Amino acid sequence: MYTINFCTPARRWSAAAVACALTAGPVALAGAAPAYATEGHGHASASVLRTELDVSLLNKSVQVPLSVSLNEVEAPDSARKTALTATLDGVNRGKPFSVLRAEVADAVATVEGDRAEASTTLADARLHVPGLPLLSLVELEAVGSKAVCQAGETPHASVTLPAAVTVLGKRVSLSAGGPTHVDVPGVGSVRLDLSMTETTTSTAAATALKLEVSVNPAKLNVAEVEGRLTLAESRCETPAAAAAEEPEAAAPEAPDAPEKAEPAVEPQGARAETNLAETGGDSATPYVAAGAVALLAAGGGAVLLS
Repeated sequence: MYTINFCTPARRWSAAAVACALTAGPVALAGAAPAYATEGHGHASASVLRTELDVSLLNKSVQVPLSVSLNEVEAPDSARKTALTATLDGVNRGKPFSVLRAEVADAVATVEGDRAEASTTLADARLHVPGLPLLSLVELEAVGSKAVCQAGETPHASVTLPAAVTVLGKRVSLSAGGPTHVDVPGVGSVRLDLSMTETTTSTAAATALKLEVSVNPAKLNVAEVEGRLTLAESRCETPAAAAAEEPEAAAPEAPDAPEKAEPAVEPQGARAETNLAETGGDSATPYVAAGAVALLAAGGGAVLLS
């Protein structure tokens, strides 16, 4: 005897439901919003002061490189500095020597998303070099620089300058037409390159002032200074554009194959359906059966009578 498992259809329906869930998972992921990936973080840097000077003491018997930076920042590593003084050791008979003093000295560098920006501000500043402890190399009221690099836009660089500065005690009017030269007999000379900006398709740089310095007070060879100074410098590099990663196209679903009709299995002993199989009878069958019954009844009566 065969045993019929009635749980088979239920198990088939459960397996079909699990398969539908696993299939719907990738489809749901494929339809999710695109992910944004930044390939490059960009870069920004700023400094209020940088020096590249050579200081010769005692008729060049002692040479000291004067490399000082004030409020030099980079992003994304660092963001902001606001120190107001820069000092140097070893050139003032063992005492610290003040290179720069200012009322405002601010440098900011930030990188956020698809934007990199750097800026500097320097105000009420006095710059000194060894050999001139009382006379300022440069005095200025306010300078600033700014560089902005935005993905998808042209980088921008700008500089803010005062109308005039004081160089080696002389008031000098600034001109954007070219470098400015200042010569002071018995003291030295200074060349000023101002408002320098440069941009490319992905970078920007702005420098308020660059000074070429040659100082030898009264040519006594007590302290001779040669080199350059950079004031209020800002640079940036555009972050790589945040490229949208397009989701992979979902593979077209193959049309479902028509399911084969499974033969219905009737359990043994089940009640027969009301629609019985035909056995050859037609519409006259009831009348024939009635006549037979009548003949049978008549025959029975004849037998009883006899």
